Amino acid sequence: MTDVTLKRWDAVDHLHTDEDMALYLDACFAEDPGDGSLIRAALGDIARARGMTQLARDTGMAREGLYKALSSEGNPEFNTIIKVVRALGLRLHAQSANENREPGVSVQSRPL
Repeated sequence: MTDVTLKRWDAVDHLHTDEDMALYLDACFAEDPGDGSLIRAALGDIARARGMTQLARDTGMAREGLYKALSSEGNPEFNTIIKVVRALGLRLHAQSANENREPGVSVQSRPL
């Protein structure tokens, strides 16, 4: 048998461009189980890739507070998420959950 050495995989090592970061965050939004854990983790990874110290300056928040808010134990308020997303140069947007529906399936609009 051959000895196998494993290296810990870290998303930060693969987040090199703005597009990488946006696609990663989109994927985490799509796969999040509904508790925000994947979104929080993705924002934390993107923040580490960009630099947590600079993010702290850009958001006006303490570095330690950002680490805590974006950790697996964190529960950041929505305004914190908005500050972080904007400081990272990203945008949140909404799209219909039915957008990826099967061809031929119609969606009726409801008046606002």
